Amino acid sequence: MPLKKMLYAAVLVAVGVITGHLISIPAGLSRCFPVQHTINVLSAVLLGPGYALLNAFLISLLRNILGTGTLLAFPGSLFGAALAGLFYRLFRTPVSAALGETLGTGILGSLAAFFVAGWAMGKETALFFYIPPFLLSTLGGSLLALFILPLIRHLKPGEGNSR
Repeated sequence: MPLKKMLYAAVLVAVGVITGHLISIPAGLSRCFPVQHTINVLSAVLLGPGYALLNAFLISLLRNILGTGTLLAFPGSLFGAALAGLFYRLFRTPVSAALGETLGTGILGSLAAFFVAGWAMGKETALFFYIPPFLLSTLGGSLLALFILPLIRHLKPGEGNSR
């Protein structure tokens, strides 16, 4: 079963990296990336919190290496992925994963982005500067995940399917 999960994770990371330069919305110093939030919710529901966090980190890292992301991709995705996974583990509903993603990215990630922008990027912004664009991006991505999940529910690894 771990091999199946790793393959699912690899596909989600590939989709995240490939769409990194296709679908992003400039917002100040950051680039909002709704597909990342969709992938965070899908990873949380299909694979669990560890994979969600790992996928978010790998997508952020690869997008930075390839020049399609900024350092703000890390706080913008990691907090959301972690909370999406934890909320899904606690409440076992896709809506809870989407709520965790939205709170993690929209609030915690945006506040962490303030510190990353100042410390690592040398850019001064207001503390709450990133909340509106991060919330908008994560809401769109989370809603997209809630639309996609019923269509792919049969893909969940480890639940007795033999596909």
